[in-house]
Amino acid sequence: MPAFELNRDNFETEVYESDLPVLVDFWAPWCGPCQEVLPIVEELSAELEGRVKVCKLNVDGSKEIARKFRVMTIPTVIVFKNVEKVAEKIYPKSREEILSMLEGL
Repeated sequence: MPAFELNRDNFETEVYESDLPVLVDFWAPWCGPCQEVLPIVEELSAELEGRVKVCKLNVDGSKEIARKFRVMTIPTVIVFKNVEKVAEKIYPKSREEILSMLEGL
């Protein structure tokens, strides 16, 4: 299952109203490091289905959301739970780094 595509129209509904923790990958198509992280995010989307909602947000089309969460460098992965940001990692280099953000949720 591919990661769910977020945008400014669905962000609040999909993230804030989710019953599951939400992992959001802030990325852009022109970003080389983002392309390295993308396969990990896609893999985790399938692996964590039903336990964590895995999403990606193209910052080029949603700059205001990136600014709201002070995303200055991409890729940045943020985990939200119950409307709150609970974990953040800039340029995670492995699936283990991303999975560690979800520990205890």
